[in-house]
Amino acid sequence: MTLRSLTFVIGTGRSGSTALSGILNSHPDVLSLNEYMASVGDAAFPEGSLSGAEFWEALFRPTPYFANMIRSGVLMPEFLYTRRPGRYAAETTGIPALSLMVLPHLTDDPDGLLDEIRTAVVDWPDRSAAAHHEALFAWLGARFGRSAVVERSGYSTGWAPGLRAAFPYAKFVHLHRDGPDCALSMSRHPGYRTITLIREIRERTGVDSFADLTAEQVRALPPDLAPLLGDRFDPALVRDRDFPLCRFGALWSELVVQGVRFLDGLPNDRRMALAYEDLLDAPREELTRLAAFVRVEPSPQWLDGACARIDGSRRGSAERQLTATELDELRKSCAPGTRALRERPGRP
Repeated sequence: MTLRSLTFVIGTGRSGSTALSGILNSHPDVLSLNEYMASVGDAAFPEGSLSGAEFWEALFRPTPYFANMIRSGVLMPEFLYTRRPGRYAAETTGIPALSLMVLPHLTDDPDGLLDEIRTAVVDWPDRSAAAHHEALFAWLGARFGRSAVVERSGYSTGWAPGLRAAFPYAKFVHLHRDGPDCALSMSRHPGYRTITLIREIRERTGVDSFADLTAEQVRALPPDLAPLLGDRFDPALVRDRDFPLCRFGALWSELVVQGVRFLDGLPNDRRMALAYEDLLDAPREELTRLAAFVRVEPSPQWLDGACARIDGSRRGSAERQLTATELDELRKSCAPGTRALRERPGRP
């Protein structure tokens, strides 16, 4: 089955992407899948065939690193379910993968919608993971009367090649923001602070997956890193750590270069670059362009409401809040990403 319109918004995160999910969700023809890939992850795309029951388990089982963060008191603003808790809790049942961020974005009754999804999918026939996800997208589209599907997750450029392979007809939007502003925002976000520590563990141990860590490698980690591998850790390890800003500038650059290179390999009709700053400067024009790409109508009513959601108050935050020396160092760490954006194909 091929969906009429399937689009993935990829990017670094901390670039207006959450607001964009809200804007897309307000369109009567768009099914906005907020943080779907971040929630289900690679584990929901195994090789071979899955039964409906196995696919349901991939949607239901809690996302381990998010569960550990919640149990440790490290909450991200993106964790919508924790703001209005239902029948699931991290300490007892665990919060299902779809329930934490995806379903509360679509409905005020995420538990009820999860029950509906279970009833729908458990008896589905054996097929590939991609075919199951397509069927779920189509089911949700019919459930909410939406014809175009747009998935948006932060920190998502690494998933793009796999998504292209799984959904060859899909379109991709690369959303990006000014490097220093984005890196500064990352440095203050609990999720990106945790990501930076996890990356440090991988750098020190040389493993790609924590499943490959040996007991000896864990014992060799410093005491401010090893606890992050447990089911619960002191939130101060994330909250109070002193991170050099340049680490976030380098992370921003890495992700931006990754996104630009991926977009460069797509046909023109399946790629779109969207700058956060352009969205602030010309919201109607940029949202009209996005609507055309996604294949929905940019009605005046939708554009009026969408423009009201756009908040440009954080623009230029790095220049306002950092010293000249700090800003210069951050710009240097962002230079590879800035250069990639400046030289990207199709840039005016």
